[in-house]
Amino acid sequence: MSIDKIVFAFAGVVIIASLALSQLHSINWLWLTAFVGANMLQAAFTGFCPLAFILKKTGVKPGQAFN
Repeated sequence: MSIDKIVFAFAGVVIIASLALSQLHSINWLWLTAFVGANMLQAAFTGFCPLAFILKKTGVKPGQAFN
């Protein structure tokens, strides 16, 4: 699995989990959803993604989006 697929899968899991937690526990979990969305937006413009950086350092093969 490439860095791109891992990043997108991780973001999707965090968003779905925070949406579920906001319904089951506290509305404040939506702040996590907002943070993930903002991070994805800034990564689209800057090309910097903290998770991609960590995965690259651990030796995961790069994809096309995060080099």
